[in-house]
Amino acid sequence: MPELLKRVPELTVLIVLTIAAYAIMGLFSEVSGTEVITPFAAWAIIVGSFVISLLIAIISVLGGVGGGVIFTPIMLGFTSADTLIVRSTGLVVAMFSGLVSSGPFMRNGLADIRLVFFCAIPIIVGAMAGSQFAISMAENMGETGDAIVRLTLGIVLVFIAVMFIMGGSKTEYPTPKRIDIISRKMNLKSRYWEESLNKTVEYHTTRALLGGALFFVVGFTGGFFGLGGGWAVVPVLNLVMAVPLKVSAASSGVLLAIGNAAAIWPYIVKGALIGVFAAPWMIGQVIGGILGAHILAKIKAAFVRNILIVLLFLTSIKLIARGVESLFGIDIPLV
Repeated sequence: MPELLKRVPELTVLIVLTIAAYAIMGLFSEVSGTEVITPFAAWAIIVGSFVISLLIAIISVLGGVGGGVIFTPIMLGFTSADTLIVRSTGLVVAMFSGLVSSGPFMRNGLADIRLVFFCAIPIIVGAMAGSQFAISMAENMGETGDAIVRLTLGIVLVFIAVMFIMGGSKTEYPTPKRIDIISRKMNLKSRYWEESLNKTVEYHTTRALLGGALFFVVGFTGGFFGLGGGWAVVPVLNLVMAVPLKVSAASSGVLLAIGNAAAIWPYIVKGALIGVFAAPWMIGQVIGGILGAHILAKIKAAFVRNILIVLLFLTSIKLIARGVESLFGIDIPLV
């Protein structure tokens, strides 16, 4: 652990600041005259959030998704927390999932910087548009808007779970049949050293226009629901734009960090991001992401991926049930 902290000074600073913040929060919670929450309940929420975030981060790394895909649906499906606060915190969770992996990927040259810059523009625009639309919907539609969000998110989760089931079609080294003119003009090609083959792999991206349009949709969906885009970035890069799987995964982490950082700003301006609530989830993602990366090398991730699929289906049922009950007044025993 000390060697890890020396290699990652940002993590050291983050842990120290978080511990200091928790200590200050503990002192404030002792102030008399406040009836909002007891000191024990405050610490229970903080510790509980950190532990749950740690587990979510490990599962998300093993399952190959961003942490927001697990966090946001569970919070919206099984708690009564404000939807905007949950979605803004979900973006923090998703952002730090990407940040944990982006550093190593950038250092070892797996992340394609030219490709990241190209894809970052539509995903940032889409993410900020989705966040702004979510805030506008909450202001104008109130509880009805919250019900619609839960119902549509439940449907989106079913789609994501089906994508994971059908995910076997990913290709390690795709070869495009034709390079479109935009990809050629943008010079979206590169190379990287593949250790398993002990040689340099060259590739050329294709379908740049379609990929950009899909990244706008991914960004909008992630910003609106607070999911991030870890469930869709790799398939778009690998299956649509013919980027090798390892480069897709590495570039995905960097894109998620950039896109989710932009998507958070409308929520911050609205006041929907509460630091005390987000801090334990944030630090849990950092530590859990590092642990998950080490565990991934020692176990078969397919088992965890199957658990993730079941979890998504069960959570989608809960979300759809809550949405239907709120919208149509139907009493569903499941809720």
